[in-house]
Amino acid sequence: MKQHVLQFGAAEPGQIQVGGVAASRLGPALSRRIFLGALPLLVSGAKAQESADRWPQRPVRFFVSSTAGSAGDVVCRIVAQQLSERLGQPFVIDDKPAAGGTLAAEVLAHAKPDGYTIGMITTSTHVISKIFDPTLPFDPVKDFAPVSMIGSSPYVLVVNPGLPVKTVADLLSLAKSQKQPINNATYGTNTLGYLVGLRFAQMAGVEINQVPYRSSAEAVIDVMEGRVQMQFSTLPPALPLIQAGKLRPLATTGAHRVERLPDIPTLAEQGLPGFDAALWIGIAAPAGTPPSIVTKLNSEITAVLNTPESRNALELQNFVAEPAPPSYIVGRISGDVALWQDVVAKAGAPTQAR
Repeated sequence: MKQHVLQFGAAEPGQIQVGGVAASRLGPALSRRIFLGALPLLVSGAKAQESADRWPQRPVRFFVSSTAGSAGDVVCRIVAQQLSERLGQPFVIDDKPAAGGTLAAEVLAHAKPDGYTIGMITTSTHVISKIFDPTLPFDPVKDFAPVSMIGSSPYVLVVNPGLPVKTVADLLSLAKSQKQPINNATYGTNTLGYLVGLRFAQMAGVEINQVPYRSSAEAVIDVMEGRVQMQFSTLPPALPLIQAGKLRPLATTGAHRVERLPDIPTLAEQGLPGFDAALWIGIAAPAGTPPSIVTKLNSEITAVLNTPESRNALELQNFVAEPAPPSYIVGRISGDVALWQDVVAKAGAPTQAR
């Protein structure tokens, strides 16, 4: 039996063709059946277009995995406010910082994929948790529809000012000359900061002793007071102490220098080529969210992050605005998981659930 292919856009306006023949020439009954069969395709196409053109028509819930007032929370509020003004509907922040941020990610993963729930995803929720938590209740890639990258913030390698080193080369020479390894203060043992210390030691060919603390702020205080020699600190607790001369910065860990520390070179500039480690923040929706809405939202976020006001506001939170498409986020997650899993394997470090 000959198969007829449905074609839209007949020779005469308003007609449907079947196998190149106008449906009106096939008889009333057959024409009616063909039209009814095509109707769902026409309606679904119209709805998909409408969903993007008219979205949003009500408030959008925005899950955040950071505590209220933290840098991550403030960054998301900056973006939410601008989106609300541009799209005419509130983007309502809902902070869920429990379980290292994975609670917010879990709720987001299981939300209705209708475009009215989005959320913050981070290095912690989608990379570190994947490595250290075998019972993670979501898949960092399959359960999400990535929307846009927001930005990143590197670490700064600081030492006590009394330590006789002024460069990374000085620090490595000191480490290699001592019988005992240098102590490195680290926030926990299942965090990116901890893994940065491991990778530094591996790439530099030195041994360091990781000393875990309950918070980055506690760790940096002990470095300042000389109880521990060094730390890869997040920027917020370290910058005031650097400016006060209570900590000496040796390097930053990102691909580029930090705007607020322009004279401090990166690790890559100081003999560790390819070293690039930073906390990043992105926005995602539940898997199954209409692609047209994801595309529109990515476009709007990109426009927001490209304004001088937003870039300056993010910089005050020690983040560099880095808008990027959904495909970049997928690649970033996969690449980061592979990188840090390799670091853990080489170090023989145990993985553990949160």
